Amino acid sequence: MQLLNGSSLFLDALKGQNGHRPPVWLMRQAGRYLPAYRRLREKYLLKELFFTPELAAAITLLPLELGVDAAILFSDITAVVPSLGYTLDFSEGPLIQGNLSPFDPTPFEPIEQAIRLIKSQTQMPLIGFCGGPYTVASYINGDPALLEPLTQATIAYLQMQQKAGVDAIQIFDSWADRLSMEEFRRFCTPYLKRLIEAVDVPVILFMRGASLRLEELVKLQPDAISFESGIPLATLRKQVPMAIQGNLAPELLYKPLSEVEKTTRELLDSFAKDPAFIVNLGHGVKPDTPVDAVRCLIDTVRSYGN
Repeated sequence: MQLLNGSSLFLDALKGQNGHRPPVWLMRQAGRYLPAYRRLREKYLLKELFFTPELAAAITLLPLELGVDAAILFSDITAVVPSLGYTLDFSEGPLIQGNLSPFDPTPFEPIEQAIRLIKSQTQMPLIGFCGGPYTVASYINGDPALLEPLTQATIAYLQMQQKAGVDAIQIFDSWADRLSMEEFRRFCTPYLKRLIEAVDVPVILFMRGASLRLEELVKLQPDAISFESGIPLATLRKQVPMAIQGNLAPELLYKPLSEVEKTTRELLDSFAKDPAFIVNLGHGVKPDTPVDAVRCLIDTVRSYGN
């Protein structure tokens, strides 16, 4: 981990105080594109990987060898639902069954243990995360009546993560772009605001179509907004007073390494000397992404300015 003045590039950028090259991490950076992850997946069910502390910790740490500036907890945005009495399993996606029950934090225990294991093995900043209540409700049955209990459970979940040692939180409200602006203000913003205000560590807010909800997201006052691909980030800077994260297209990583390097440098140049910029993708790393391309992207950021 590259330490500067006792704090990391990643945490400095979240505070708008980074005077060096931008930090870089990637959504889904511990996922299926890594051979070591695929070997584990051949031996274990996905649910076992998420809820076995030693396995979740090991997978979280895997991509650190590539040189990223932050780790992100290996888990799933639906991991909160067992605390409300639902059963959770995975196939191509989450499989949630059962009925709403009174909140019980016991299912959080293996995730708490995983966080503590990770923190005992690295000084790298660790990002915890959760799903936005609307998005998680969408995986259950979409009933708006779930938003309140999900919000309360998610607040407890985030506060557990903070207590266990995460250095930042990312909220994934991945499906909120399906809503009209009126629906977004009704079903998302009041609940997201409560999540942001519930923790004392920096909060990054991610959703598809974030650039189309810019004014509403800025009002929520997260520490950073993570933007989708397809829009020049530099055009948003004048409207975004907090840190900006993004937004290289995941599809870039299928192109020749020379193009990966060129496009990454263009993004870096557009944010030269910006103290509150974090390099990431506009969405998660795809499963069949070449590892060499991921390494090229990260190396290009790490060498920038040298």
